[in-house]
Amino acid sequence: MFRRPTLAMLLAATLALSTLAFAQPRTVGYPDLGMVPGTAGGTVTLALGDSPPRFFYYGEISNVSQTLTQQMFDSLVEFDLENYELVPGLAASWDVSEDGTVYTFNLRDGVTWHDGVPFSADDVVFTYEQIITNPEARAGDAANFQFTVDGEARRVTFEAVDRLTVRMTLPAPSAAFLLQQRFFIMPKHKLLPFSVEGGAQPAEINDAWPTDVAPSEVVGTGPFQLAEYVAGQVVRLTKNENYWKVDEAGTALPYLDALTYLIVPGTDAQIAQFLAGNLDQLNISGAQFPDFKSRELAGADFAVVQSPALFGSPPHLAFNFDVADPDLQRAFADVAFRQAMEYAVDRMRVIDDVYNGLAEIPGTPTAPANGAFYEDTTGLMRMYDLEAAAAALDALGYVDTDGDGVRNLTADRELEFTLTYGNDSATWTDIATILQNDFAEIGVRANLQGVQSSQLLGTGLSGDYEALLVALGNQPDPELRKPIWQPGGSLYYWHRSTQPAEQGAAPNFEAMEPWELELYEIFDLNSTETDPAVRAERYREWQRINAEFLPVIMIAKPGNVAAVYDRVGNFAYSLGVIPGYNPVPFYFLR
Repeated sequence: MFRRPTLAMLLAATLALSTLAFAQPRTVGYPDLGMVPGTAGGTVTLALGDSPPRFFYYGEISNVSQTLTQQMFDSLVEFDLENYELVPGLAASWDVSEDGTVYTFNLRDGVTWHDGVPFSADDVVFTYEQIITNPEARAGDAANFQFTVDGEARRVTFEAVDRLTVRMTLPAPSAAFLLQQRFFIMPKHKLLPFSVEGGAQPAEINDAWPTDVAPSEVVGTGPFQLAEYVAGQVVRLTKNENYWKVDEAGTALPYLDALTYLIVPGTDAQIAQFLAGNLDQLNISGAQFPDFKSRELAGADFAVVQSPALFGSPPHLAFNFDVADPDLQRAFADVAFRQAMEYAVDRMRVIDDVYNGLAEIPGTPTAPANGAFYEDTTGLMRMYDLEAAAAALDALGYVDTDGDGVRNLTADRELEFTLTYGNDSATWTDIATILQNDFAEIGVRANLQGVQSSQLLGTGLSGDYEALLVALGNQPDPELRKPIWQPGGSLYYWHRSTQPAEQGAAPNFEAMEPWELELYEIFDLNSTETDPAVRAERYREWQRINAEFLPVIMIAKPGNVAAVYDRVGNFAYSLGVIPGYNPVPFYFLR
């Protein structure tokens, strides 16, 4: 039984401007998630959908790198998986000044890196100054939202007060600042040569820890450490014998001796590996649910687990406002065209046929499970209506002039574009096919182009696409997704011309539409707003604007579905902490 936790306490924690202090929580347990004290030993095997591009999290935007990093590194604060309150991580406690501008983190004593070097405040300051706020770090997008206002440096300062104390000083209060301290802390003694402090150029931080690096060079403070990488085949992690967490019985975590990731591209191949018993657990979609559930009911030695989703990545359709083709650019940048195309997106068919009902109409783009910020915009969405779509395209002048069933984009060319999707995923393939068929019904030709799912976001960021199916994750606070949803942000890929001309410069406001300027102001104001009611109403207005002007067309919000063999204990799928990520230190073999 999984209960849906509220976010009230989480928000209260992040908005508090008084002193916060906690006893050091070396003892960790999640009884409300069904977790019990386990036994030490054994190996659990999971799947990676692609090879890691490198082992340095901040050097590459990669879900694969994030999966591995979450097992090897820790952050200052972390979520309690039962209720999503913020609790101490590498910071054993913290204090916040009365005016909300000074955060003092008291670090956990006795923590060491995997190579035995003591963890200290110097590592924290190094991570923030040399990596997170380094504008050249490919995945260090924190610099684009946490430390900037109106394109100017917020001048947040980081100071190692002593070996176990870090002080961060903000120029103004920030309601989500504490939430944002879930960045993985990196070892200064290993990464100094790649940093500006160590004499390197800013972009050289991205060269750290390529896949041929010696495993002993990749050290963290997390429950597992890198032991072996066989290119294209497997990543092996072994237990951190000195990890700082224990369970309620006093047993050191993690329970497992090792964690193995098989590199298995493609949904079908992963399912085959799981059913053959080569994987211990697998995230599945609603499309696979009936088969897996029928096997479970027939006596298979695995269980299918479901839960509502807060985190996770709802798929959306994006048109490239800056596509190189001037005729397509004119269409895609026109809100009336996007609104017409939204009428042709059959969300309910996707929910029913692709996800077998285990999904819901999405927020735009806040998860419906997020009671603190969610605005129900279904009344503003243009729900599936092919006649309305056709009429709207007619009104725009996109008509079929030669009777071949395809509308004309201009007098001498047809209305067609390439729709890029992940062809190694049955889910993506099914959604793309549904869109293609319905678009054809209204006289629009979408030519499908498949790429690896791991390449979808990179394709968007490169601008080398016309239309794109991709998914970007929800978070408890929209502030945490500011690089995606604020115009000019580093991940605002559908209208890249709004981004700064160079690192550190202001966004290109001249390229923004009036509604984009409104969105920019909402995020800018909320970055320093501390009144929760004001913040919530602004973000609800953001969702209403998104529903009207459609920077992207949100399609569905899938629930969480996973299959796990009975031999694995303490498996939990909460509001979307992905199995194989955070709960792994608590897994044990029965």
